[in-house]
Amino acid sequence: MCEASDPGHIAIIDGSVLEGGGQILRNAAALSCLLVKRITVNNVRSSRSNPGLRPQHLMGLKLVAELCGGDLQGGAVGSRTVTLTPGKRIRAGSYCADTGTAGSICLLLQAALPCLLFGDGPSTLTLKGGTNAQMAPQIDYFTMVFGPIAERFGVKFDCDIVKRGYYPKGGGEVRITIHPIKQLNAVDMTDLGKVDSISGRAFVAGALPKKVADIMANSARDHLKKRFTNVSVDIESVKEAENRAVGTGAGIIVSAKSTNGCIHAGSALGKKGIPSEDVAKTACDMLTKSLMYGGTVDEYLQDQLIILMALAKGKSRISCGPISLHTKTAIHIAQMLTQVKFQVIDDQDDVNFIECEGMGLVNSFL
Repeated sequence: MCEASDPGHIAIIDGSVLEGGGQILRNAAALSCLLVKRITVNNVRSSRSNPGLRPQHLMGLKLVAELCGGDLQGGAVGSRTVTLTPGKRIRAGSYCADTGTAGSICLLLQAALPCLLFGDGPSTLTLKGGTNAQMAPQIDYFTMVFGPIAERFGVKFDCDIVKRGYYPKGGGEVRITIHPIKQLNAVDMTDLGKVDSISGRAFVAGALPKKVADIMANSARDHLKKRFTNVSVDIESVKEAENRAVGTGAGIIVSAKSTNGCIHAGSALGKKGIPSEDVAKTACDMLTKSLMYGGTVDEYLQDQLIILMALAKGKSRISCGPISLHTKTAIHIAQMLTQVKFQVIDDQDDVNFIECEGMGLVNSFL
């Protein structure tokens, strides 16, 4: 935590730039909380078919405000302008947030986790909503991919998936215990190494029989063994217990770990009318395409690491395939609020390198 040099100053952020969606709100709110900077976001999701705050965005902003004892103005569904005035201390405690929909739990985590890393003690988050939602990372991605890589920065958390929730009901519940740190470490990840193992999870819940998960797992295993010879492939097949899931859902996530500890993933959710074999193929194709670029992080991890790189002490470097619009947005917000500078280097072929000399934020409460 650091105190704002001018508490009256407001950082004005255009919520319609680049990705123009919820990521601007999540990253800006987290950095506002951490840096004790008052922010106003205008044109919130203005280019979307249903512009303004949706319930999951509003809940994320309210959660961040609660963590630091801040004040949120414009906090209503449909609002296109919000102002967050953060408090000066991120207090340890037990917090709960419920989207009330199938809105992604992982997107709530993206806003809250960086804040609680700099709290004055361990905290527990109980988050309710969708665990495996379209257009958002699955909770399995958070535990299988983000978690192990975030550990390199010094991030420490424990995650318990109490209940899974699927579209349209939601109703999932995840409990995360976050351990505060003094400072984030810089990370240098530019050499992928060789893929040495692939694991995955195919799942069904509700009215769907386990054989649907079996088909996805077997199909994924066949695809991956053909593409990655002499690599161990282990895909589990699961039928969620009735008391551990709300609604009916199906999907699969596959992840590849390299000799240098890098992790890439591919995932897909089942849809009515789509054969289970095609769902598995979609996930496998996503994973294979990501690895073909030769970068150390996949498309969905690159943007999640930007805030950690900006806050860390020292120079961080990662390599990836094409820079996503979400990553460009995360860089824009991080540079605007932290004053650090990111550099994107197109080195060769399709590999890009992202570099940042972090600000070295220190947790003054530890």
